[in-house]
Amino acid sequence: MTATDPALTALADSWCALSVLHGRIEAHVERALQTGHDLSVREYSLLDVLSRQHDGEGGHLQMKQVADAVVLSQSATTRLVTRLEERDLLSRYLCPTDRRGIYTDVTAAGLALLEAARPTNNRALREALDLAALDPQLAPLVRAVEETRGPVGV
Repeated sequence: MTATDPALTALADSWCALSVLHGRIEAHVERALQTGHDLSVREYSLLDVLSRQHDGEGGHLQMKQVADAVVLSQSATTRLVTRLEERDLLSRYLCPTDRRGIYTDVTAAGLALLEAARPTNNRALREALDLAALDPQLAPLVRAVEETRGPVGV
């Protein structure tokens, strides 16, 4: 294969289209969440991931698992957790069985904000996908997103 191989060019074009779709969706959702709830997409995602924890076996996520779920480095995730903790949206505590482990939970205020922001997130996502579907290059990707069900493994 060469750099001008049609298969590589098509692959690069597809990757570019996927990147454009992601950027448009994220920007649209970001504006809606910032305007309506003073939340970034990353903050919303972190609250959402942490709100799904439970007390059963494997129910609490380690910071690396959280970082993978919100697609950030561990250090960026830790800084994000700190910012949300300062806003009283998250709290941290020591793991009861392993004093080296630190867990993070969503506070009542964080859960309330998340529930208030969820319809905004969902509406903005739908709007962004509908707008992207009007672009012939993005329409197949929108269909693929709409046909995908369930969380992506991390």
